[in-house]
Amino acid sequence: MNTVDLGPANVGGDNPPFIVAEIGSNHNGDMDLCRDIIDAAVGAGADAVKFQSWTEETLISEEEYQRNTEYENKKKHFGTLREMVREYQLTPDQHHTIQEYCQERDITFCSSVFSEQEADLLEDLDVPFYKIASMDINNLPLLDYVAHKGRPMIVSTGMATMAEIEQAVHTIQEAGNDEIVLLHCVSVYPPDMDLMNLRNMETLQTAFDVPVGFSDHTLGTSIPLAAIARGACVVEKHFTIDKDLPGWDHAISSDPEEMETLATEGKRIQRALGSSVRTVSQEEHEKRKQFRRSAIAQKPLAKGETLRSEDIAFKRPGNGIGPDEFEYAEGRKVAKSVKEGHVVHWHHLSGEGKAEKG
Repeated sequence: MNTVDLGPANVGGDNPPFIVAEIGSNHNGDMDLCRDIIDAAVGAGADAVKFQSWTEETLISEEEYQRNTEYENKKKHFGTLREMVREYQLTPDQHHTIQEYCQERDITFCSSVFSEQEADLLEDLDVPFYKIASMDINNLPLLDYVAHKGRPMIVSTGMATMAEIEQAVHTIQEAGNDEIVLLHCVSVYPPDMDLMNLRNMETLQTAFDVPVGFSDHTLGTSIPLAAIARGACVVEKHFTIDKDLPGWDHAISSDPEEMETLATEGKRIQRALGSSVRTVSQEEHEKRKQFRRSAIAQKPLAKGETLRSEDIAFKRPGNGIGPDEFEYAEGRKVAKSVKEGHVVHWHHLSGEGKAEKG
């Protein structure tokens, strides 16, 4: 499996997980709130903040607007669907403002693209990569258009069958773009645990030979950390400074403390995964001398006597003749006396009685 260069970081292989704080529409159309959330993401140790690039015209049909004019949950939906989309959409100027602020704070700006015109806007902003939301995995014209930009693409796979994922990957590759990262995703907010199927990440890696990450909609940090433990190279999680704020996604988002846990512990977990090759570190070799057992004289051992099993016990430290070696020591002559309670070493024994230990 190849790695993918996202610009600020390589992902896949042995690289640390790339942690994306998904701000999405949690800015609520308020640029001061947006800056506060970016600041919090920086403080929590996220690698990037992600937004959503759509407008009233590019995302939702007139029929859908007319159908969604009133909601029971007034905290999550302050008005009609059209009113909320107008409030939460980011203008081109706001895109520039947010990107400039991200540059000031030294955190990567990125965004999900929902139309060709927004892909062009993000291209003008020189984004390091494009994100494709789960809803557009079967939007082959958009995938083809974005793929031709020649930048890496992170593609979420929520709601998609393997055949649809294969079609999406093929469309991107046919456009000459092999820089693909797939994100395992369950498009339920929040999902039940029995829907998560984190083993799907290995399935995607095997099927498509690309780096695979995780787009998370669960509550808390245990599941995205588990995803990192299973090899997720990118983890994307909704983020807010206050879960009690009004708006679409605040309630299911991570807060700064959770994001810090994800960013800090996620990287520790990845480091701990290490290699599949069994090795014993130098540090553990040193511990052997302290923690393992050696042959200990149960009585004074005089020069010239024959070493017998009843003359010894196995106790710490482990810097003498080990229990797994004693069969080669038993029956030899003592060449140098050993005090009771002291470690028996090879240099205490002669070659008489048994062949010299190699």
